[in-house]
Amino acid sequence: MTDAVTVGAAQTPAWRARINMIVGWPLFHALYRVHVVGRHRVPRTGPVVFVANHVGFLDGPMLPGLAPRPTSVLVKREMFKGLLGWFLTWIGHIPVTRNSGDRQALTAAVAVLHAGGAVGIFPEGTRGRGDVAAVQQGAAWLAQQGGAQVVPVAFLGTRATGAAKGSLPRLRTRMVVEFGNPVDLATDPAVTAATHGRQRLAAATDVVRLTLSNHVRESQERHRVFLPEDDGWQGRDPQA
Repeated sequence: MTDAVTVGAAQTPAWRARINMIVGWPLFHALYRVHVVGRHRVPRTGPVVFVANHVGFLDGPMLPGLAPRPTSVLVKREMFKGLLGWFLTWIGHIPVTRNSGDRQALTAAVAVLHAGGAVGIFPEGTRGRGDVAAVQQGAAWLAQQGGAQVVPVAFLGTRATGAAKGSLPRLRTRMVVEFGNPVDLATDPAVTAATHGRQRLAAATDVVRLTLSNHVRESQERHRVFLPEDDGWQGRDPQA
């Protein structure tokens, strides 16, 4: 099963992976006032891990839809049911069981990176305030194993204070999606100073958290679009 998922994710035809971009860019701009910043900062070639804060339901589809290159996103396994699940797999996304250290999903994502592709992950693990107070180790592990640069992505305005985690923003809501400068964990002094594998992973995870949290904070200040003041209530989406 792992081999099938790995091969499928790594070898998804480019035209299929680009469907996210072909459909997503005009759709999101038609429905909302989306300001996309920093696409020029993303490396055009080579393995990249996009790490994004997680605020609302739209973050997941917006990441591959607005990124400047085809991106396979780690998506919660509960979404891979029926026709939607088939479609998500067909365009190269990867099912992941959250909070479990899902080796099958991570192996599939590393295969994408080894093929020179881009992977998107929300290291906070679930939707909330999106302030990146804590992150899981998966993003740093992926970057290390895949030899990838890490690009932080800030999502602002995708959920209002008091709204359910699974809710959609009002039409024409102002949003900002900002891609930050890439970071190479392999050359970061905090990581290279570590003496063994676990210590290096812990140091790399700290670098990912600080890079993303600082990027989100600075994006709020630049654009004057702010994170919600709460973690969001569950509403009708018990898997959020």
